[in-house]
Amino acid sequence: MAAAAALTLSACGNGGTSGGGGNTGFVTGNNGIDTVAQGKRATAPDLSGKTIDGKTLDVAGYKGKVVVINVWGSWCGPCREEAKYFSKVSQAYEGKGVQFVGINTRDTSTTPAVAFEKEHGISYPSLYDPTGKLMLRFEKGTLNPQLIPSTLIIDKNGKVAARALEALDDTALLKMLKPVLAEK
Repeated sequence: MAAAAALTLSACGNGGTSGGGGNTGFVTGNNGIDTVAQGKRATAPDLSGKTIDGKTLDVAGYKGKVVVINVWGSWCGPCREEAKYFSKVSQAYEGKGVQFVGINTRDTSTTPAVAFEKEHGISYPSLYDPTGKLMLRFEKGTLNPQLIPSTLIIDKNGKVAARALEALDDTALLKMLKPVLAEK
């Protein structure tokens, strides 16, 4: 039932609303980007499993780097729009303390996902999450991926620093990434 609820919430969209208030510790930013102050961030959940090309990946292995997580589906129009920007920025930041990781969700097989990555020049790994189980690992009330596409920035200490619930271009992606990358 929880998986069905997550899939309902994770419908492909061009944006979303941000929850807040209470003691969630995050600030709604501009253009649908939410951020959390460095000392108030929640630890990212275990994001590990098989990739769309059959390898095993554990995002925790990237601790010490800033990790950009992009939740996408090959069937998602806004995901197609933003893919070229993710490809461009991931290549520009290769070897600069940043690791991009995709989470492919709701594709019933890896075949369309692999074709999507090839078509859009995506060279970084993508975890295969057809039922949305990885999305459910994020704590409720934190910066969690609620829509497809969603983008999360995980800081060098493995904590969730920023989130966008909409398709991003390179300018918006860099607006999320650069401040976290500059942190000491």
